[in-house]
Amino acid sequence: MRRSIALLLALLSFALAPPAWADVRLSFHSFNGSVLVGRYPHTFIVLEGTLDATGEKVSENYGFTAKKVSTAILNGPVKQDISIEKPKYITGTNRHFTLTITDTQYHRIVAEMRAWRDAPGDFYDLDRRNCIHFVGKIAEIIGLKVDYPEQMLRRPKKWLNHIVALNPQLGAKQIK
Repeated sequence: MRRSIALLLALLSFALAPPAWADVRLSFHSFNGSVLVGRYPHTFIVLEGTLDATGEKVSENYGFTAKKVSTAILNGPVKQDISIEKPKYITGTNRHFTLTITDTQYHRIVAEMRAWRDAPGDFYDLDRRNCIHFVGKIAEIIGLKVDYPEQMLRRPKKWLNHIVALNPQLGAKQIK
């Protein structure tokens, strides 16, 4: 009888146990760019996983860009946009590192993306507020050390390699 009670208690403990912790993974990507494929160098983030609080699935990506790519971006600020990449495009990019984030961090990232997307006026600036600055702000939200060396402001892969070097706790390797 004691075995039956012990077995019943064990089964109940499994049935009443909370679900396994869900998580959202945040990845930092760069694209080298090529005149042949018609895309400029770019950096963006990918969010994938499940929110702990709600069990909601997350599969999103955000990159900051000019609403219209033209020579006007060379002359100062222009209207901004958030680019959402297709899965096929993402597989051909450089994934520099991935971290698990909390629900709170996820919501802060989404709020930050909306603030950049919805900023009034001309908010994209090639040298002061481009995709690197956007991804840098996301990195700061999750507690990474970030800076913006002038010679890297148009070189996303080199800049993300620099962020890897500034944050050895990531355990990430630089991409050649």
